[in-house]
Amino acid sequence: MKLKVVCRKLYDYVRYDLKEIAFPSSLPDPPNVKKRPKATLKDWYYIVKEASRLYAASWARDIGEDRKQKDDGNAKSGVSDAPEEKSKGHGKEPSTWEDLAVAARGGMETLRPVLQRLYMTRASVYRDALKNFVQGYQEGIQQVMEKNKDLESSHDEHEDKSRKSS
Repeated sequence: MKLKVVCRKLYDYVRYDLKEIAFPSSLPDPPNVKKRPKATLKDWYYIVKEASRLYAASWARDIGEDRKQKDDGNAKSGVSDAPEEKSKGHGKEPSTWEDLAVAARGGMETLRPVLQRLYMTRASVYRDALKNFVQGYQEGIQQVMEKNKDLESSHDEHEDKSRKSS
């Protein structure tokens, strides 16, 4: 009789408890949550199609809207080098990526100063951000310390008054 009970307990342990220990189930959903039906193959196709379209569109926006607008403007006007576009381009400073691209074509001699300027700019921005963070942190600590001093002084005054009255 005991062997049968031990075997059943062992079987139940392996079947239920060990499974929960090895692969714990998540908490059940709250009663107000409605389960959504599983998507069909057709739904999956449309989801993947729309997601890939949006993903591709996000890459096109990363290239630069100003470059895209120039391309659209050239296609609409039919003239590749309009004088207005040339005058606009000279007043604008080239972006970092354009600087790197031009410098990379020129070789290591032209790339080194561009990279140095890039790293120095980033280092100064990082240093300024860190300095602002430390300054803000110190101001926050000062405010907390002042609040604590005010609370302690008001607490001490309250104790002094209670001692004098007794």
